[in-house]
Amino acid sequence: MKITFLGTGTSQGIPIIGSKHPVCLSDDIKDKRLRVSVLVEWDDYTYVIDCGPDFRYQMLRAKCDRIDGIIFTHEHSDHVLGFDDIRPFYFRQGEIPIYAHKRVLKELNKRFDYVFETENKYPGAPTVIENRIKNKPFRLKNLTVIPINGKHDKLQVFGFRFNDFAYLTDMKTVKNKEIEKLKGVKVLVINALRIKPHRSHFNLEEALQFIKKVNPDVAYLTHISHLLGFHEEVEQILPKNVFLAYDGLQITI
Repeated sequence: MKITFLGTGTSQGIPIIGSKHPVCLSDDIKDKRLRVSVLVEWDDYTYVIDCGPDFRYQMLRAKCDRIDGIIFTHEHSDHVLGFDDIRPFYFRQGEIPIYAHKRVLKELNKRFDYVFETENKYPGAPTVIENRIKNKPFRLKNLTVIPINGKHDKLQVFGFRFNDFAYLTDMKTVKNKEIEKLKGVKVLVINALRIKPHRSHFNLEEALQFIKKVNPDVAYLTHISHLLGFHEEVEQILPKNVFLAYDGLQITI
């Protein structure tokens, strides 16, 4: 399985428009972060988790010309606003399967109503196949995916386990019974927004505590804001098996 980090930034990305913060002015390419998303590939299959406002550029940068589906963690704008840019895939492949909680599917129907129209549909609009995710395992081709249920402030969000790989973002609280689903995972990706506490995201301390509970072989931090600090400086203070993810990073499991 190959994982490509398409984006590792928080909702505004880094640099933030107009910001004079030192991290936003950094020349280090690892300090430049698009909105959070990953590409998951195994065998001949390719899936994207979330498609935010940077989706088009992320697909171009990754040289991705086919996707077998899109999996959504939740419906916030930085995770769904690139939905219209699935059109080139649709025109080449046909209907694109999407996987999401019923609430997220409802929100996508509302925001992108022209995609879901069944009569007099605009010919340039893509068509998708809706798959509702519940908090139980589901199949993607030849692989079983295990949802990990959590809270983003008061909003329900899903993380996902793909065999030895697990991806969780925008988490603030995760119950112990959900953490148990992660036991034995080799690679864990988890959000770590900044140093100070935040009402709807893990900060660095909380993310590291969560990693200790799960005890993976290696962990990567994502959904990072400029307030976490410079990539190279933060890396130096992390435990030996924990790393900051960065845009374009590829790992093989």
